[in-house]
Amino acid sequence: MLPDRGLSGPHLARLLGSWRSSGPAYLALARAVRLLVLDGRLPLRTRLPGERELAEALGVSRTTATAAYAALRDEGFLASRRGSGSWTRLPADVGVAADVAPYAEDVIDLSCAACAAPEGALHAALVAASAELPRHLPGPGYDAAGLPTLRAAIAGHLTGRGLPTSPEQVLVTAGALHAFTLLLRVLAGPGDRVVTEHPTYPAALDAVRAMGARPVPVSMLPGGWDLDMLEATMRQAAPRLVYVIPDHQNPTGLTMPVGDRERIVALARASRTPLIVDETIAGLHLDGGTPPPPVATFDPDGETAITVGSMSKTFWAGMRIGWIRANPALVRRLAAARAALDICSPVLEQLVAVSLLAEADDVLVRQRAGARSRRDAFLAALSVHLPEWRIDPPAGGLSLWAELDAPRSTALAAVADRFGLRLAAGPRFGVDGAFERYVRLPFSLPEPVLEDAALRLAVAWRAVSESAPVSAEPPAALVV
Repeated sequence: MLPDRGLSGPHLARLLGSWRSSGPAYLALARAVRLLVLDGRLPLRTRLPGERELAEALGVSRTTATAAYAALRDEGFLASRRGSGSWTRLPADVGVAADVAPYAEDVIDLSCAACAAPEGALHAALVAASAELPRHLPGPGYDAAGLPTLRAAIAGHLTGRGLPTSPEQVLVTAGALHAFTLLLRVLAGPGDRVVTEHPTYPAALDAVRAMGARPVPVSMLPGGWDLDMLEATMRQAAPRLVYVIPDHQNPTGLTMPVGDRERIVALARASRTPLIVDETIAGLHLDGGTPPPPVATFDPDGETAITVGSMSKTFWAGMRIGWIRANPALVRRLAAARAALDICSPVLEQLVAVSLLAEADDVLVRQRAGARSRRDAFLAALSVHLPEWRIDPPAGGLSLWAELDAPRSTALAAVADRFGLRLAAGPRFGVDGAFERYVRLPFSLPEPVLEDAALRLAVAWRAVSESAPVSAEPPAALVV
């Protein structure tokens, strides 16, 4: 398969950083490029610069660059064709993490990043919604755009976050994934390209593929977004949509700086590409201070920046209420197209959402405090049991993106089951088997459970690292 986009010599040199090490230079260069591919920082099907261009950018001989490319081709990390150059790929034996089978009830599930319902608040909201429900019973209960009272409540919630919004700009959905699927149905189609971050939310990749569209990944940098690569990809791949998670990126937990928010809207506007902004985790900033303004503040009419939100991560995943914020014309198109999916959202759940949003400030303060405490406890336990793993504390969200000291994430996920853990391996968050050096670790469970999980992870990782036989049952001391 031919490459999706190209990379200049200076850009690849920046990604490589301090790549030199002991031994032959060509082997060190090949090793550094291989690591970029395995980590997902260098997307697959990316055309690399020519040997002469790379040699000039790195200050090495052309012979070194040629030998490095040859080594990468021999290992299966590079493909070449006369007239098309060389582009990144993965060897045939590097696979995508397999689906996980059902687990026993006593397994610690670290595959799901979602909070428990806020204590007391959901019960009170349910009581209020039940009292309000009789007023809606005489009607049919169908409203494709959502109850007017909930659209107004969502508009008020977004306005309170610094994004002035009218109810006409809001469409109520059955969660953020439903919102994204509906946008794909209306704005994209089979064969279209959809640019995503890399890594990103796995269900979003699944939704793109289910539509027959093709995800085009743009790698995240260690500290944020590679907007130069995004600009080049938008220019070369001509995508139909761009999908980003600026607050707080799933799975890395990174938060997009204000300047990058303004620039990404400008890039999307200049190329006339709709920008879908997933704010599902926007309320969970954990380190204090004033969070950055919503991306759509740089496009308040919603002509380019289309915001997707949800109550699943910040309130409770069991309540499937989400929304789309866009210009009113697109909202009407989406409402008309919705009938082929689910017609409308349940009235009672919408009324519960109205009550919860009225108390959103107080509820989110408590949710953030709980998430912050769990994050810190999990980090402390992991630093004791797995000090060799690299984990940067996330500024927000519900999960850690842990860098392993060997590319064996899929093996770890397979072995962890035997120690009573359910994990989502790193490749689940990427395209074509990337991120074998990473694993996502949610911190949404109670602190004692997370501390137990850290110990089980350490035992499972030792089994994987040492390639030792693993018993079918977890050690007695680890049984829940």
